[in-house]
Amino acid sequence: MKKESLQFLQSLLHTPSPSSLEMNIQRKWIDYVKPYVDEIRTDHAGNVIAVKNEQAPFRLLLAGHCDEVAFVVNRIDESGFVYVDKMGGINLKAAIGMKVKILGEEQSVPGVIGVNAQHHGGMKDDFDIGDLFIDCGAKNKAELADKVQIGDLVIYRRESELLMDRYLSGRGLDNRTGAFIVAEVMRQLHQRDIQIGVYGVSTVNEETNMGGAYFAAAGLNPDAALALDVTFATDYPTVDRNKYGDVRLDGGPVLAKGAPINRPLNKMLENTAQKMAIDIQYELTPRQTGTDADRMRLTGKGVPISLVSLPLRYMHSPVETVSIKDIQEEIDLLTNLIVSMTGKESLNPLELF
Repeated sequence: MKKESLQFLQSLLHTPSPSSLEMNIQRKWIDYVKPYVDEIRTDHAGNVIAVKNEQAPFRLLLAGHCDEVAFVVNRIDESGFVYVDKMGGINLKAAIGMKVKILGEEQSVPGVIGVNAQHHGGMKDDFDIGDLFIDCGAKNKAELADKVQIGDLVIYRRESELLMDRYLSGRGLDNRTGAFIVAEVMRQLHQRDIQIGVYGVSTVNEETNMGGAYFAAAGLNPDAALALDVTFATDYPTVDRNKYGDVRLDGGPVLAKGAPINRPLNKMLENTAQKMAIDIQYELTPRQTGTDADRMRLTGKGVPISLVSLPLRYMHSPVETVSIKDIQEEIDLLTNLIVSMTGKESLNPLELF
């Protein structure tokens, strides 16, 4: 991966982007992608849409969401301790004892998630979100009155870092890596001869309601869509691979197989990977994918979709970890797929056999 590309990815990872507060990261995305595309658009959901070759009759949508899971302030007690709810499926056990930042309207407030000392019995096994609290150092509620409001979002104070110059670890790689991959594909397509229209979208709100993906697909009416997200790597201790499958870092991009997935689109991805000698892994999505693909599929006249995922360890924790090699291979796979498409490909599964 080029140095400037990695720097851009790390810049995204260092930018808070909890679901519903993606504006700052979207501005960075715009600044990076704008020189490489024909047009940049935004919509009322907060999506950013990079457009290339709009005049082509066949329209392909690439969607990678830029939001991350977080907490949201729901009350402040009289002693100045802050209580929260979930903004997305955040891992509560990973939160104990972590440093956090409350994203206030005027300023950010640092704090720590308190933990009962082991000498006093420690955390109970069945704790839930109501047992977590943030200590900002306030002596009482009044000290936070002009700093923290109900509805403020809370993220971990955790910067990304490279592990053995091979893996990238940090918070919110789900799925700012996907938004990054969309940006890099659009950059690689710059000055390439393509025969289809490509709409690269950094979507919002996936972690909470997938509304961004719906707005994007409903507004663009694409002929096909690819969701670029992360999936569960199972290559670390304690994971039951017999139950959850065998997905590994450095094993290559992951294609979904299941009822929602368009088989001809998947076959095109497989053929491209074979030509490029890129290894492909698989995951099962029998009924739904749990990603932006589900919402895009059910817009307009119906959109054929496929899901290309990045293997990721430790989902929804402060130490999510991915492979830089897998990221680059996914970028190359998608770029070459697009370059190879004529716009006359049939996505009708009945014509595949």
